[in-house]
Amino acid sequence: MTDATTLLRHLVDRGANFFTGVPCSHLDPLLSEVHGRPDVRYVPASSEGESVALCAGTWLTGGLGVVMCQNSGLGNMVNPLTSLSASSRIPCLLIVSWRGEPGRPDEPQHELMGRMTPGLLDLMEIDWRHLPSSDSDLPGVLDEVFAHLASTRRPYAILVRAGDLTGQDGGPRPDPAGAPAELPSRHEALTRIAEALSPEAVVVATTGKCGRELSSIRDRERNFYCVGAMGYANAIAHGVALGTSEPVYVLDGDGALLMHLGNLSTIGATAPPALTHIVLDNGSYDSTGGQATAAGTVDFTALARACGYSDAVRCEDLDGLTRHLGSRAFAGPTLLHLRIRPGSVEKLGRPDRRPPEIAERLKYSMSTRRAAGAPATAPAPEGVTDPCMSQL
Repeated sequence: MTDATTLLRHLVDRGANFFTGVPCSHLDPLLSEVHGRPDVRYVPASSEGESVALCAGTWLTGGLGVVMCQNSGLGNMVNPLTSLSASSRIPCLLIVSWRGEPGRPDEPQHELMGRMTPGLLDLMEIDWRHLPSSDSDLPGVLDEVFAHLASTRRPYAILVRAGDLTGQDGGPRPDPAGAPAELPSRHEALTRIAEALSPEAVVVATTGKCGRELSSIRDRERNFYCVGAMGYANAIAHGVALGTSEPVYVLDGDGALLMHLGNLSTIGATAPPALTHIVLDNGSYDSTGGQATAAGTVDFTALARACGYSDAVRCEDLDGLTRHLGSRAFAGPTLLHLRIRPGSVEKLGRPDRRPPEIAERLKYSMSTRRAAGAPATAPAPEGVTDPCMSQL
């Protein structure tokens, strides 16, 4: 195993002065050390692709950037790595946790990317190696890595297996004990939402602990749990809402919504009338260890209105959330924002069914409702035209 303090010291000694990324629990010891060094800067990015671009800007001003992320984020990085880093010959170091490595048990959403991670790096012509297994090997390995960065001006990746890094887990993160006493927990908010649902309502829950908690509170055939695809729950719900007249709810998190904020404009442009977008904002990436997001400077309700949502409401408490859920008139997409405490319930389980089964049961439920005579799609609100069709 490699000590995170030692790794960071060697990185900084060789010129790395800027760190960015989307957190992964397997990299938490290194992230903690980065936060403890006043001579380096860390910027929490909304997506892994943004991290690559941030490092490009850092290099253009004389610095050298390091991206820290999970291998699931490689998909978000393909475009900037191939069309920015490669085409402009701008180097950066990628420190990537290897989830779903063949032969090591992991969650279903990591299986495919786990198998293809080395091959994907090879396809992008990015040289890579495993993190050295001992501190004594670090100097020689990192000398070679940084020589490669300087001579080729291309990215280089270091893959980190589970348990490869040792050190203190931590770094700045919202403190549940320090949160205002009146803030509800996510579990309390999800319980209220589950109680308010009509039988025909479809619910899409974002990746991580949101879906897991909802499953433990009230699993139902009309629930869809995103076990991966962070930031896309609202797009999935949007697609469902365009295909049915029944109420559709998306349960989003602040970190997930920040990752693909552009989805708000697409929802606003097509204006599915029965879509309710609920943002449970705890200011953290709860599922990866509770690291802080950049949501503290964001007004999600103002963003939704600017993107064309029919309404956007900041709920002050659980009663306000329940009241607004009950008053939805389905005149267009609505966003409800609720601040919640960081943290989750102890010994949180996972859905009993595998992802293909969860998808199939929702699809079957939708098809049986249509067979019983429920309208298949909802008409667009008056005055709203499909921007895609208007181009034909």
